[in-house]
Amino acid sequence: INSFSLLSILALDFHQASLLFLTVTHSLKYFYTASSGIPNFPSYVSVGLVDNVQINYCDSRTQKNVPKQEWMNEVSSEHPRYWEEETKTCWEKQQMFNVNIDIAKQRFNQTGGVHVYQQMYGCEWDNETGEVKGYDQFGYDGEDFIVLDLETLTWIAPKPQAVISKNEWDNDKYAADNESFYLTQTCPEWLKKYVSYGRSSLMRTDLPSVSFLQKSSSSPISCFATGFYPNRAEMFWRKDGAEIHDGVEKGEMLPNNDGTFQMNVDLKLSSFEDWTKYECVFQLSGVDRDVVTPLEKTKIRTNEGKASLMHHFQESKIPAYITVTKEPQPENPTSDRKLKKVYIVS
Repeated sequence: INSFSLLSILALDFHQASLLFLTVTHSLKYFYTASSGIPNFPSYVSVGLVDNVQINYCDSRTQKNVPKQEWMNEVSSEHPRYWEEETKTCWEKQQMFNVNIDIAKQRFNQTGGVHVYQQMYGCEWDNETGEVKGYDQFGYDGEDFIVLDLETLTWIAPKPQAVISKNEWDNDKYAADNESFYLTQTCPEWLKKYVSYGRSSLMRTDLPSVSFLQKSSSSPISCFATGFYPNRAEMFWRKDGAEIHDGVEKGEMLPNNDGTFQMNVDLKLSSFEDWTKYECVFQLSGVDRDVVTPLEKTKIRTNEGKASLMHHFQESKIPAYITVTKEPQPENPTSDRKLKKVYIVS
């Protein structure tokens, strides 16, 4: 398994977006993950994503932040030291996160075993309304630990171990103001830059291939679409031209390795039904025509006794991350793209 695939298992939470035909909400996310007890895997990994497309990668083995999209090389023409600065940020975050995962273990009275300490932060920008949303979350071992409420600039601590950090942070007005400015101003500005660099790729529309899958003759029939982009899509079943809901179960939208997406919608159907009355409908934002696939028994692929053909990826909830005592740290004046936070032992 490669590093990004494992990071997907540990971290990525690709939410199911509503189908939007008139507006597009762009997003910029950063995931920082420290881990322990995982053989043959870097102790620290960082990735950035624009519109759920990976744009960069760095880990504790390579010690270098590199672009993952060809169009991200364009940033160097405007900011010549961009990748040098990103590599420096990766190294700094690595030192801090390695300390913090040890602190997290102490707070939970843990020693050995597999543990994951993580931060996810970023912003969303609606290019039609101009609305901006920001978020900053921390987590440990797959559970929320402390989460920023950007409306009130206070922290929500679902775990008792986070209350001390919450109280300290809530009283740090300077840090709260800096965080608010980054998430509502700096982050959206850089998001717009990245979208501009990758417009031809990010704003494209790729229609999926659609197939019918059935594990066994008594199992639901799954309409499976893969290879589509962007992830603003909808899929449903129709009978006699009308959308149906009874016996229908929608699956999650998941990412493919190539940056496209997959999704499925299942239909429980009796063998006595007239299957010719049913069809699967796929709709993609930015595309006027629907992809309509009539249900035909001869076109159903079965995989009885085999592993599922549908779910190539697994997801977990994005944890928010553990927070510990902060100390003032000097900032790099030439690089303000990343959230300036340091969490280390006092």
